[in-house]
Amino acid sequence: MQNYMQYLPHMQEIKSEILNKVLSQVQSYDESQFSAKDVKNALNQTHLSIEHLKALLSSAAEDFIEELAFKSAKVKQKYFGNSISLFTPLYLSNYCNSKCVYCGFQKGNKIARAKLNEAEIHEEMQAIAKSGLEEILMLTGEGREFASVEYIANACKIAREYFKVVGVEIYPMNEDEYKILHEKGCDYVTVFQETYNPLKYSKIHLAGEKRIFPYRFNAQERALKAGMRGVAFAALLGIDDFRKDALATALHAHFLQQAYSHAEISISVPRLRPIINNAKIHPKDVSEKRLLQVLCAYRLFLPFAGITISSRERIGFRDEVIKLGATKMSAGVSVGIGEHKGEKKGDEQFEISDDRSVDEILAMLKRSNLQAVMSDSIYVG
Repeated sequence: MQNYMQYLPHMQEIKSEILNKVLSQVQSYDESQFSAKDVKNALNQTHLSIEHLKALLSSAAEDFIEELAFKSAKVKQKYFGNSISLFTPLYLSNYCNSKCVYCGFQKGNKIARAKLNEAEIHEEMQAIAKSGLEEILMLTGEGREFASVEYIANACKIAREYFKVVGVEIYPMNEDEYKILHEKGCDYVTVFQETYNPLKYSKIHLAGEKRIFPYRFNAQERALKAGMRGVAFAALLGIDDFRKDALATALHAHFLQQAYSHAEISISVPRLRPIINNAKIHPKDVSEKRLLQVLCAYRLFLPFAGITISSRERIGFRDEVIKLGATKMSAGVSVGIGEHKGEKKGDEQFEISDDRSVDEILAMLKRSNLQAVMSDSIYVG
């Protein structure tokens, strides 16, 4: 079996100490050492240190969830006002060469496979654009032999015809490959590390390029080196110790922001969801209360960062957390291949809990006295 810490021949290796810095902090984190006094002290700070973040992610902070949410809401209001950014995902392909035990796209899982051709990409994007959305996030399975760099670059070029903001959530690439995407119109890259525990990572990523832990970890830095405007991070909470994974996610974003001060940074807070052929997958000990704790801790530690709340979560929860700390949400979500036009070709990656249309999301935001933002940047190449 491939060594999960060893790069494959075609993978670019960059000089960066961020991985070592993150793992050092996480490995030494013992959440049981933090007390109510530490949590109160953290809540009284204007700017949080790493130790303050650790306190807010500890079990001791669960007794202060109302205070944490109240302060998070104030910080969110200060830096983002009433605005909530909207986007939708577009799945281009669900073919995959990696074996990730929690994912519906994994190699060997018996699902309907599909890949959009150029005409179908146009049709899907036209359907999405008619809803009024101006930001799109394009996704594929893990495997460049199924969705090549050239294929994704062409999709970015097409997306630029319909949308002001074009992002991708695809397999990690080398810097020169990200540069190709950027030149074709992409300016945002999202990569979920899934878990920051290397050993756990190796046990759930059994085969394929995704098995290589450090190459995936450094993807955002390679994307920024290639000229991307911004990058997004996430751990899939529930895979491992969610407190440590949340800490690692925040520190990954924090250290990269320090190194690339011009970059726009965003974090997602997804939890495990059931998949086709495995309905038993669930986020274990990551309750909604604990998910809120993580989200609010992110908001206080990274006050300028965007925070996205997934359609994996139930409607009532999403509608509340956008008031308390989240700044971005998906709308009009379809996770099957070809579903936006209404003719599903391929199966979904996971189950969602919120399938409201764009109009329904807009109506909810209006009732909540929140303002929908369809785009907040201009692509300049």
